[in-house]
Amino acid sequence: MRTTPDLTVLTRHWLLKLLSLIIGASLWYFVVGEDRVDLVVTIPLELRNLPADLVIANQYKKEIEVAVSGPRRLIQEMRRQNISLPINLEKATPGALVIKNEPESIALPRGIAVQRVQPANITLLVDRLVHKDLTITPVTKGKPAAGFELQRLTLSPAHIIVTGPQTVVDKEQALSTSTIDLEGADRSSTFQVHLDLNEALLKLLGETVVEANVVIREIMVRKVVRDVPINIKAGDLPTGKLAPATVSVEADIPEQIVHATPELVMLFRASVNAAAKSANNELPVQVHGINLPGHAPIVIVTITPNTVRILP
Repeated sequence: MRTTPDLTVLTRHWLLKLLSLIIGASLWYFVVGEDRVDLVVTIPLELRNLPADLVIANQYKKEIEVAVSGPRRLIQEMRRQNISLPINLEKATPGALVIKNEPESIALPRGIAVQRVQPANITLLVDRLVHKDLTITPVTKGKPAAGFELQRLTLSPAHIIVTGPQTVVDKEQALSTSTIDLEGADRSSTFQVHLDLNEALLKLLGETVVEANVVIREIMVRKVVRDVPINIKAGDLPTGKLAPATVSVEADIPEQIVHATPELVMLFRASVNAAAKSANNELPVQVHGINLPGHAPIVIVTITPNTVRILP
């Protein structure tokens, strides 16, 4: 006897079966049905835990290129995240350190596969971090104008502490400025000047400037000028009553004035104050040089004699 199929089995628990169908279809869409994307993304390296007394001494590639494959939705979510490749340098020592960029070391969302990593290796040169105080030497060219000379040239600061890899810093004994042109200078000046740095130091210090203070002065010539007449002030003594009536003056005179003055005695004025005579009738002699515009003042070194007597 043929039995009739029980169709109620198909309709029994229909709500649960419908829900299972919807869930299955959704999973199929997200896992199988969603478009898959192949993409190359750039991921930065993140150096961690480098000891304070060490430094990376070479230029290295700070990003890697990673070819990934996965559902479009996951790829888009991944690109919104700050994903990096952490490198732990806690146990680093001076020398060459080769970092292998393994696909499994990159933390990507589940469902995204790493196809390729470029470059596969990165080499870091680890060096000791040192500090060195280097003196800055000014570099000049040319000569000041005729009749002038460089009195001094100072830099501020006069030295700089350089911090960097030991293999770089130990090679340097001093720093120097770019060339300072003194050709034709006839006055003092203060200005900024760049340091002349090699490529390695330029990476450590960047474009560095210091202040240069250039002091230019007239060339002074020491001369002894004899027979400078003495004038009497604040008194009624005749000139002939002084003994001696002239003095010799040793002085530093601008070289240009020496060449332009036929009689150097014209550059000095000697005098005594009659009211200042002492008990033995001696008067101190005062001498000053004539100041000429545009020139340094004359400097009196000695006066001979430095006192004169009033004759009875």
